[in-house]
Amino acid sequence: MHYVYILQSEKLNRYYIGYTANITTRLEFHENSEARKFTYNADDWDLVFSLECETKTQALAIEKHIKMMKSKNIHSKPTDISRNGSKVERKIQTLTI
Repeated sequence: MHYVYILQSEKLNRYYIGYTANITTRLEFHENSEARKFTYNADDWDLVFSLECETKTQALAIEKHIKMMKSKNIHSKPTDISRNGSKVERKIQTLTI
């Protein structure tokens, strides 16, 4: 399986959006990241959203879409993201893959 995920750091007041084929291994990587990695700057990263996708192509397209929404500042706060019809979820559902 392939996953899109969002981590949140209260300490930095930041979010990290990523893709992985193995969510468990990837979360362990973030917990033990090296000094030059983005997630190294905080030790309080929490998984606030994950979405299982059928293909890598689908997951990468959704990750890109979420990042574009973030950069355009048109999304709900990531803590409001759910699989129950949030604005982000509706946008993802209409994404052509």
